[in-house]
Amino acid sequence: MHPTHIPLRVATGAFILNSGIGKLKAGEEEAEQMHGWASSVYPVFKDMKAGDFTKALAYAEIGLGAALLLPTVPSAVAGAGLAAFGVGLTGLYLKTPGMTQEDGIRPTPDGIGLAKDVWLVGAGLTLATQSFLSGTKHAAQSVADGVGNAAGAVAGGVTGAAGAAAAGVTGAASSVGHGLADAVGVSGKGKAKGTLKGLSKGAHTAREDLSEALADLADSLLGKR
Repeated sequence: MHPTHIPLRVATGAFILNSGIGKLKAGEEEAEQMHGWASSVYPVFKDMKAGDFTKALAYAEIGLGAALLLPTVPSAVAGAGLAAFGVGLTGLYLKTPGMTQEDGIRPTPDGIGLAKDVWLVGAGLTLATQSFLSGTKHAAQSVADGVGNAAGAVAGGVTGAAGAAAAGVTGAASSVGHGLADAVGVSGKGKAKGTLKGLSKGAHTAREDLSEALADLADSLLGKR
């Protein structure tokens, strides 16, 4: 649970939890009223007994209130439940005769109490969308870090391969130089040494140039992380 979600979740969760506990103690007359009102707007509840409907509603509110109060429940889940609950109550407000003015939106004096339930929709959507966007941001950062680490590994591999290749070039040049010296023999010893020295120096210079170029490539790759 993000710290900024705590006030919203505690306020709505405590209110809904208390409402659900109160409905468990509802009498027969109160249960009949709640069932009649809900079934007039949502016909799916008509076949339920008033007592069963009231208990189901009470347990639903208790579950939602507990989900909002428990920090282990993700805000995306708790927010989605709160928004769905608010949509149901807003439907009662919009579809019950006498609750809205002629435009069908603004509340009458009798509908003000129900009209306030639209706040639950806004609160639930806020929790859900903030949690979703935060998760998306973390996922994008993880992907970026993975790409950066991969680029670093590739750059390191290129540098290592370049060093090995440069060492191989130098070794090959030295071997060629030694072979030439052996072929010339004693009479051409001085000249062979000069040739060997030139080849070794050229190979060493080529190795340094290659190493520097590949090091620049590695730095360029790492700099783009």
